[in-house]
Amino acid sequence: MSLNCNEINVILEELKLEGSFIQEIIQPGYDTLALYTYANGQAKTVLICTAQNSCRMNETRRKIIKNDKPLRFMEFLRSNIKGSKITFCKQIGLQRIVKMELVHGDDEFNMYIRLWSNAANIILCDKDDNILDTMFRRPKKGEISGGKFLLPEEKASASPKVFPVRTFEELTSEYQKKNPDYPNLSFNQKVDLWYGEHAETLSREALLEDAEKWYTQSKSRMLSALEKLKKKEEEFKNSDNLKHLGDLILSYGHLIKGTDKFLECQDYESGKTVRILIDPDKSAHENAAIYYENYKKAQSGAQSIIHDIELSEKKLQKLEEKYSEIQNEKNPVRIEQLLRKNVTPKQQKKKEHPGLDYTVDGWYILVGRDANENDELLRHHVKGSDLWLHVRDFPGGYVFVKNRPGKTVPLEILLDAANLAVYYSKARNAGKTDLYYTHVKYLRRAKNGPKGLVLPTHEKNLCIKPDKKRLERLDTLKQEEEL
Repeated sequence: MSLNCNEINVILEELKLEGSFIQEIIQPGYDTLALYTYANGQAKTVLICTAQNSCRMNETRRKIIKNDKPLRFMEFLRSNIKGSKITFCKQIGLQRIVKMELVHGDDEFNMYIRLWSNAANIILCDKDDNILDTMFRRPKKGEISGGKFLLPEEKASASPKVFPVRTFEELTSEYQKKNPDYPNLSFNQKVDLWYGEHAETLSREALLEDAEKWYTQSKSRMLSALEKLKKKEEEFKNSDNLKHLGDLILSYGHLIKGTDKFLECQDYESGKTVRILIDPDKSAHENAAIYYENYKKAQSGAQSIIHDIELSEKKLQKLEEKYSEIQNEKNPVRIEQLLRKNVTPKQQKKKEHPGLDYTVDGWYILVGRDANENDELLRHHVKGSDLWLHVRDFPGGYVFVKNRPGKTVPLEILLDAANLAVYYSKARNAGKTDLYYTHVKYLRRAKNGPKGLVLPTHEKNLCIKPDKKRLERLDTLKQEEEL
């Protein structure tokens, strides 16, 4: 339930914001704003919430936790009204719209706080009500930069409704039992306490329910993936049998006839008769080679699957830690932030650059995987002192090691970058591979060449044999960063 018009008037009467200065502005979430005000030696934090069914404006003594990344509207308000003086702050009629007049040097602003449950908004205008920016941009209502803010017309009513001011008796009596030495609660304090426990948003109880749903779904998905990996691991444990079958085919190849789809022979280890599936169009050596190849793949897969299982178990552990952090957090604003961060789909998270990135022992490595990513990284994300690596004689991605002033790139970091360059190139399965590396400032774009193509000078040669364990370690670091 949002505040009604009479409750808003009680809130404003207690706040007495006229003459206060706005010292700081924090936006902890997309629908919440906090104004830190100061007047006559007294500081007040005014919380404005525009969430559906929880619209309110009241003083709070809760700690307001900053959002992980500064939000657009907060940055705009800071640049325009931080440090301004509130000269007027009243509700317009009984419309649940609070008008706040602000003076900042020679500039004058009107800020409208509309506390309607389904269409709440905070709108900053100049003194002539031309819209400068809004918390929520609503083009259909004209509530965008450059629009004109128009107050709704008062509706005449023969029998106006009476909106009682809530007393929160149960909350007040409970509070006084726990705090017998404290004075009576103000209406602002009652509102802050009540909404902190009962509001649909920014309510700890409701947020913990959302957190439990997120945790249950995430854990179920992770356990299912882990179970599949462990089943695969069991399958790979029987890989030695593939090699043994290849040996049997070579030993009894003389028994294969041109049309046989199975080779029936005696297993010299167990003494039992076995039937081995073969390709009648292939020789004994070719059939054995197939089993040996599958054996190698299974051996390689067995090593990778152990790595994947370890990562999955670490993800589960991180999930438990995050859920425990949410459960132990007392501040509902912080819970909302943690929950929002955890449920944001990866595809909706803004990337600062194309390609991949790795942080290893304080060194930052960027990887382009195709011509477009290579070109974009070169143009906008690296500098002349950064190191560039690329595989010789094979098309592939560019790898950059960002420069650290006064430090030389260690050999281990160079080998990490080189392995990534080989992995994201056509030389991935070529075995021993030559690369060249130089600083970005020694790269020259090929005239009329394809996108991203560069010609290096002052280059040095590096020859490596791809190291699977090194790549797995880098993959683990990358996965752990994303947890």
